[in-house]
Amino acid sequence: MDHTPSIEQAAFSVETSRLSDQLAAIRLALKASPVRRRLLWASIGIVGVIVATSIGQVLLNRWNQPFYDALARRDLPGFLHQLMVFAAIAGSLLVLNVGQTWLNQTIRLKLREALTLDLIDEWMRPARAFRLTHAGAIGVNPDQRMQQDAGHLSDLSTDLGVGLLQSFILLVSFIGVLWELSSGFVFHVGGHSLEIPGYMVWAAILYAGIASWLSWLVGRPLIRFNSDRYTREAVLRSSVVRVNENVDAIALTHGEADARRQLELDLGGVLDAMRRIYSAQINLSWVTDAYGWITVVAPILVAAPVYFAGDISFGGLMMAVGAFNQVNSSLRWFINNIGGIADWRATLMRVADFRIALGETDILHAKQKRIAFGENANGTLTFDKLEVASPDGCTRLAETEVEIKAGERVMITGDPRAGKTLFFRAIAGLWPWGGGRIGMPAGETPFFVPRTPYFPLGTLRDVLNHAEGTKIDDDEISAVLGEVGLERLSFQLDRSARWEHELADDEQRLLAFARLALRKPKWVIIDEALDTFDGATLRRVLAMLQARLPHAAILNIGRGLHNNQFFPRALTIVKDSSGSALKPARLRAGAIEPPPVAARAKK
Repeated sequence: MDHTPSIEQAAFSVETSRLSDQLAAIRLALKASPVRRRLLWASIGIVGVIVATSIGQVLLNRWNQPFYDALARRDLPGFLHQLMVFAAIAGSLLVLNVGQTWLNQTIRLKLREALTLDLIDEWMRPARAFRLTHAGAIGVNPDQRMQQDAGHLSDLSTDLGVGLLQSFILLVSFIGVLWELSSGFVFHVGGHSLEIPGYMVWAAILYAGIASWLSWLVGRPLIRFNSDRYTREAVLRSSVVRVNENVDAIALTHGEADARRQLELDLGGVLDAMRRIYSAQINLSWVTDAYGWITVVAPILVAAPVYFAGDISFGGLMMAVGAFNQVNSSLRWFINNIGGIADWRATLMRVADFRIALGETDILHAKQKRIAFGENANGTLTFDKLEVASPDGCTRLAETEVEIKAGERVMITGDPRAGKTLFFRAIAGLWPWGGGRIGMPAGETPFFVPRTPYFPLGTLRDVLNHAEGTKIDDDEISAVLGEVGLERLSFQLDRSARWEHELADDEQRLLAFARLALRKPKWVIIDEALDTFDGATLRRVLAMLQARLPHAAILNIGRGLHNNQFFPRALTIVKDSSGSALKPARLRAGAIEPPPVAARAKK
């Protein structure tokens, strides 16, 4: 098989983008989203609901004083009246809570839709997916970043964002109430009276501030641990899928032991990452749980000196305790969500860095010389001093000036490591680095046939009509299938299947040539797709091409073992170590590389 270098071999250095860059990337994704208006209206709606809920909670807190004072006086009519007031307030809050839940779910859904659609759109731009695949760690397992990570980021962003907004509005609502309640607190010490304005407010801020600092100190490693876990989970899933797609070969070669060993190593990497997360979470629990238990009595302890001095009633004490708890609850949002914040930062890094990398793949090696593309008005395909740069030198034709006319049949050959597939990708525009010029025939779009064909999901008719503007007659489809030896498929045109799993490798290539014949292009460029056919099959395919595409120019890049009568002209690809080489580039990538297999095995 031809040796083709990957972009990863170009010695990429990996760096993680800053938080500001990540947030900017997500903002761009949402700004261009078709669902941004619905997302905006849902966000405005939830702000209104939270504000209304905060007003209701302020009213509920004020209800504490008359209710408990009525209990202290054993005032039954007053007690029953306060129960009616409570029912009205609680009923309103119930409606608001249900509305908030609905809006929360709506925001989750629309945010997931916006992020995933944006990533799919960016990923599926011409040649991006190909270039990203060869861009190192950031291009590994894009499915997880678009499906799992984008969904997880949507859920975390909604929950944390709504919780933070709710805490902020509650803080604004109750901090004034608590300040007013604690303004009359007077401490009597040794015959002296001491009044501290807003005493309980300062106590709540100090109390929550110390706990928040300790929580961040202990929980900060969770960002790195979570990112590492998601990367290792993706590696494990990729290994499982790879085994599942190669079960025939594994069974035939009795490779179950090797496959199991690799899966166990990948699972070990996941479990190691999870152990680090659980250890950090246990350490964090010491802080958050201790803080939670102290909070049960903290507001009473803060207000107890004033209550026992007789400067506040029992109802006033409970009202002050309720206000303290609301302020403290708002201030402790960070403490309660430190694990979720660390998870959010790790997921944001994976999604945003993936989106950033999608854009940066278009400008990689920006200072590197690129192949010039143009059109030839005379309808020829030309290669003028073409050099295709790679990390180990350059690939070029032995002839510096080449012109191929319409209808010519050309065989392009070279040594196994000459870079034939790299040359094919350069003509297709997938690999732009190098020098010289490729002149394409004006007004023509060549049909490229790779070694491994691609078939979209759908019926066989859809596969054969893929990318074709007009539908092809079923009789013509059946005739072409018969010419390449796939007659049995003529009766399955309406069956949907994953055809890459239904057909053997040679059958897939035959189906690809059948699709080529039905498209009737004027220019065809083939990359080693003919090399695997036996003599009889090859003669059948060449006869079909001769009959169906008699005037098409066909360039076959391969080993050169084919009929010289069909390909009368020959060109040679050579590797030139003194030519243009691909220099290192920098790519920001948020993925944490899993350790090598050997390192994991050592563990």
